[in-house]
Amino acid sequence: MTPQPPIAKRVDHRREHHGDVFIDPYEWLRDKESPDVAAYLEAENAYTEAQTEVLAPLRQKIFDEIKARTKETDLSIPTRRGDWWYYGRSFEGKQYGVQCRCPVRDPDDWTPPELDEDTEIPGEQVLLDENVEAEGHEFFSLGAASISIDGNILAFSVDVVGDERFTLKFKDLRTGELYDDTIAGIGAGVTWAADNRTVYYITLDDAWRPDTVWRHRIGSGLPAEKVYHEADQRFYVAAGRTRSNKYVVIAANSSVTSEVFYGDAANPDTTFTSILPRRELVEYSADHVVVGGEDRFLILHNDGAENFTLVEAPVSDPTAFRTLIPHREDVRLDAVDTFATHIVVSYRSEALPRIQLWPIYADGNYGHPEDITFDTELTSCGLSANPNWSAPRLRVGTTSFVVPVRIYDIVLTTGERILLKEQPVLGDYRPEEYVERRDWAEALDGARVPISIIHRAGLQFPAPTLIYGYGSYESCEDPRFSIARLSLLDRGMVFVIAHVRGGGELGRPWYEQGKLLEKRNSFTDFIAVAGHLINEGVTRAENLVAYGGSAGGLLVGAVANLAPELFSGILAQVPFADALTTILDPSLPLTVTEWDEWGNPLADEAVYHYMKSYTPYENVEAKRYPDILAMTSLNDTRVYYVEPAKWVAALRHTATEDTRVLLKTEMSAGHGGISGRYERWKEVAFQYAWVLATADRENHGAGQTDHLFPVAE
Repeated sequence: MTPQPPIAKRVDHRREHHGDVFIDPYEWLRDKESPDVAAYLEAENAYTEAQTEVLAPLRQKIFDEIKARTKETDLSIPTRRGDWWYYGRSFEGKQYGVQCRCPVRDPDDWTPPELDEDTEIPGEQVLLDENVEAEGHEFFSLGAASISIDGNILAFSVDVVGDERFTLKFKDLRTGELYDDTIAGIGAGVTWAADNRTVYYITLDDAWRPDTVWRHRIGSGLPAEKVYHEADQRFYVAAGRTRSNKYVVIAANSSVTSEVFYGDAANPDTTFTSILPRRELVEYSADHVVVGGEDRFLILHNDGAENFTLVEAPVSDPTAFRTLIPHREDVRLDAVDTFATHIVVSYRSEALPRIQLWPIYADGNYGHPEDITFDTELTSCGLSANPNWSAPRLRVGTTSFVVPVRIYDIVLTTGERILLKEQPVLGDYRPEEYVERRDWAEALDGARVPISIIHRAGLQFPAPTLIYGYGSYESCEDPRFSIARLSLLDRGMVFVIAHVRGGGELGRPWYEQGKLLEKRNSFTDFIAVAGHLINEGVTRAENLVAYGGSAGGLLVGAVANLAPELFSGILAQVPFADALTTILDPSLPLTVTEWDEWGNPLADEAVYHYMKSYTPYENVEAKRYPDILAMTSLNDTRVYYVEPAKWVAALRHTATEDTRVLLKTEMSAGHGGISGRYERWKEVAFQYAWVLATADRENHGAGQTDHLFPVAE
């Protein structure tokens, strides 16, 4: 007997804003504690399991492939801090990592030791075994794992629920004992002061906004001291320490405005001073550098410089700017990292991340900047672990869609590049058997939208295709290697990223043109890319699946309403599908701090009607939709489970009967999904099996697990 999909009851809930009345029949699903809600979600899970049961062999095969390609027992490259080399271990059969260190044998030797994962390492000390911390918990996430500057105390935070509120603990690494100090309900991070006894941490308000910085002295028995509170609900706070160890820094940021405060890291009672006063629509970040014996701030800001400019100023007078890198329309400055003898500038050009090295000379001048480049067209390059203020080497990482992560040390005196490690891919993987290339689609208004295309060499077109998009918060979908993705590529599927507006790939203007009252550009750009792929013969509509998560889930949900005929399926991971309802409620996460991204529909009628015109939930129509798989987590505090639950219920009620919709809810996970690497692989295998079946119903839809799409010999 064919199982019937759950049908959610309809209970009218009236919402009125700006004279517009919306009757919401599924708002009752928001009550997380209701037995009716729990029963409905469990029924949806059971239905999804029944509907995808035929794919179980394929899921298992994909999981086995991911596992077989992954080096399960491995070591990260050691990173030196003080008298120790720090590294992480993974072990076959264990879900989580183990944090370790071993002593530095020669203080003058900065070459990482070649450690063997299969043999005993002399002097090895286990700092934290995440598997032990995770015992007895269905969910586990490690937040901070931060060592005091003198190397004696580990501060670490854990979340065992998935709601991103962490518990902070302290371990004396000389004795292995935990301190009595335990601080619950905080954000993930922790920052050490330079006295090795004082830490700074952040708490969240009821809407999960990081809003208050606290100072705690370990072992003092005294309550924590509040050192900064951000009252403006549009802003969230973060804390850190400069690489020079001279200052503790507090940053208050909204989506469009910043302010940075600094205090003496060596003084446990320091007060904090604003570097530059807050000005609406001006963003800046700052780092400390010593040039010619003078303490200076390097400041990236966008005051009159849309793509940012880099200036320096004395710490004694941060307003006395001297421009180092002027604004350019074709280059977006992203970050600056400072060291004793050089600075590193991270920037974006031609839709790719790049880095540039600037020497600092003894006479107080900067040397000629040198770009650190690599050969392939779609290579991402960025800084890796570089905790030391003064070190003779700079560590960088590179990757592409087909080249695994490679970690290099650059010897600063000679420029020599030393390859330390390449991400292992077990089996017979060869990058030359895959193709990665850049293409461009033309948007409705004539804008050129970048596309990244990855597939097996020799693939016959048109071919089944998975197209991914995000397009919010200036987030960039840069090239990165994925072992799991090989299970799609090796079955003849094309993987595509649509770098739509709302992202930051082409600089700040690209972001500005995909937010607020221009948000629809994100959706029409994605549709333009899909149409381009079909018109160019890469794929066909019946073989094209769209994929997005969180704000990308809103993207693909909106696209499903606007152009359902272009897709055979929609995979929506924790989708922001009921965005207007959320943004209308200031008590929820993703509301007040998000108004700079989406607009404030409470105060602005134009924003209200504009958002209502595109949100997936409120625009479901009586028509045939692509197959839809929505996945969510019960404890997600960023995008509540209720958003995809309501969306799926509306689709079931309104869309035509031949629309096939599935909802899968993880009952003990958060925004990032389930925890543990094996469990995550199972989740990816579940998604990929559904994608393959939806893109090629004739073969995978019937449960055939070994079918490969045609690849030329």
